[in-house]
Amino acid sequence: MVNILQQYFPAIRTQEEIMEEITESERLWILWQNWNVDQQKEFLNFCTGIKGIKILYDSFFKEIMDPDTAPERLEELLSLILGQKIRILKVLPNDSTRIADESSLVIMDIVIELADHSIANVEVQKLGYKFPGQRAACYSADLLLRQYKRIKGEKGKTFSYRDIKKVYTIIFYDHSPKEFQDFPEDFIHRSSQKTSTGIEIDLLQEFVFIPLDNFRRILHNKGIRNKLDAWLTFLSVDDPEMIVELIRKYPQFRKYYEEIYQLCRNTEKVMNMFSKELQELDKNTVQYMIDEMQDVIDEQKKDLDKKQDVIDEQKRLLDEKESALADKEKEIAELKARLGEKSTSDNV
Repeated sequence: MVNILQQYFPAIRTQEEIMEEITESERLWILWQNWNVDQQKEFLNFCTGIKGIKILYDSFFKEIMDPDTAPERLEELLSLILGQKIRILKVLPNDSTRIADESSLVIMDIVIELADHSIANVEVQKLGYKFPGQRAACYSADLLLRQYKRIKGEKGKTFSYRDIKKVYTIIFYDHSPKEFQDFPEDFIHRSSQKTSTGIEIDLLQEFVFIPLDNFRRILHNKGIRNKLDAWLTFLSVDDPEMIVELIRKYPQFRKYYEEIYQLCRNTEKVMNMFSKELQELDKNTVQYMIDEMQDVIDEQKKDLDKKQDVIDEQKRLLDEKESALADKEKEIAELKARLGEKSTSDNV
């Protein structure tokens, strides 16, 4: 039976065709067997059009949104997000010196230089990790420092701080942290540094946080209202009916999906891409669990500290009572001694 996406994209193959190719290849069959049942089902679902493909996976995003081969796509998306005309000059090497293995916390990360020589870091997190502000600030500071070192090295004695351009940090959350869940009616948060007096000082760092889970809830109620909604739908929604609505309202996305389903005909390539994404998601899940466990440990430590404070206070009060009791006993002993001396004197 032809599903709804197969009606629009004839390149989509059936499950039988895909499984026949997998079983005929020893290497693909071994790879298939390494996946659990849910992972096998997810792979077949997007290859056969039962569900849309997850564009935000790093490998798939770079295939469709590659700034080198199709810069106009990412340019349009960034223009809508930043509210200004964006043109990509080049992709920068992602050789960030993030503390520890911070790169394992993301499932997609692209650093690009824009036409005005400002820098944009476009990142996707599958799971919303703790301390989103602190993490984003560190990523941004790292990029700013890289830019400073690079430009100072290139210009030498002619270097001026006016040569340092803005750094944009744009983070998509597939499942956002609690901070964003407290604002369920908002799916885009823009942040820049301003002074209390209004004096114009360009502090260079700007941030955009996009909780896509909030967007999907709003989309469910309000539908696709504008071009930015269309892009976020393309990036984060795998519901076939919503995909059909998207390509009807904005036909340009039909071409992007056609490219995806042509890619899916290369079973070996797509299986390798999918395996890579699963490995990254495993890293994400482990780090997420570590963060969650650390939160539990921190809470337990707070409880223990509070209990220890109560014990210390009770001990202090007990020590005070014991000290007061000892003083009383000393007073009584001294009084008894004086009474004894007086009695002896009277007898004499």
